[in-house]
Amino acid sequence: MIRPQLVRSFTHAALSPEPDLAVAALMIARVEYPKLDAGPYLDQLDAIGSEARARVADAPPLDAEAPTGVDPQRYAQVMALNQYLFGEMRFVGNELNYEDPRNSFLNEVLDRRTGIPITLALLYIEIARRAGVQAEGVNFPGHFLVRCRARRGSPYEDLIIDAFHGGALLSRELLRRQAAAHSDDEDEDVEDFESRLLPHATKPQILARMLLNLKRLYVHMHSFPQARDVTELLIAVDPSAINELRDRGLLAYHLKDFAAALRDLEAYLRLASSSDSAASDHKEHAQIWEHVKTLRKRVASLN
Repeated sequence: MIRPQLVRSFTHAALSPEPDLAVAALMIARVEYPKLDAGPYLDQLDAIGSEARARVADAPPLDAEAPTGVDPQRYAQVMALNQYLFGEMRFVGNELNYEDPRNSFLNEVLDRRTGIPITLALLYIEIARRAGVQAEGVNFPGHFLVRCRARRGSPYEDLIIDAFHGGALLSRELLRRQAAAHSDDEDEDVEDFESRLLPHATKPQILARMLLNLKRLYVHMHSFPQARDVTELLIAVDPSAINELRDRGLLAYHLKDFAAALRDLEAYLRLASSSDSAASDHKEHAQIWEHVKTLRKRVASLN
């Protein structure tokens, strides 16, 4: 099982108001690499960020090349950052082995120069911050993105960046088409589109999205001990996520930790019974209740 000290350290890093994402991301990697030394990877990020800062500062004006409605200064900065990260350093989306768990660990992304949308976006945000470029995560449906905001008070629109595809800049029209499968409302105005489909992803939300992806992979691989550890971190970053409490209990059941499974599943049923979705999840709750009855007998027989 994951060490309590790691869970406490991760909780502190994940919920800290500091913008740093890398420290918590490297703690996630300790699920797979318990002895991982984060220091060299943080030093590497600082070195990449320092060089990126120099490239951004020296970026030539691109007034004639900037798309309509885009701040030429921001465009030049992003192009310089993209050229360095994806052109020279050759970070690239791992399309051939998308389901490889290594794509979800920041140390592996730095070592192998490849990852999935969420980890490459996290890398982009961390390097941009070190380079003096304001970037943030965007919880777009099905594909995590990065936003580089226009200068405050300017008439320009924000840049939406796809770190998985070499820093490609995505137009609002393209994003609308990509989001069509997730929405029946094709006539929403610009403000609604921005808030609903391009919402700012907070630090805990970014880390939770990383963890959810990793948990899914581990469960698919039947790597239940690691999946349970990841679920511990998910609960740490969002204690209100009662479905993670349920999943932790089910994973403990798989691992024959019957006392822990009973504790989590009983707590899940108590919390779920008072939630708004209690009626719609009646069938699932009945199944969990059957597990609880079985677990009570097992635990009683062990005492």
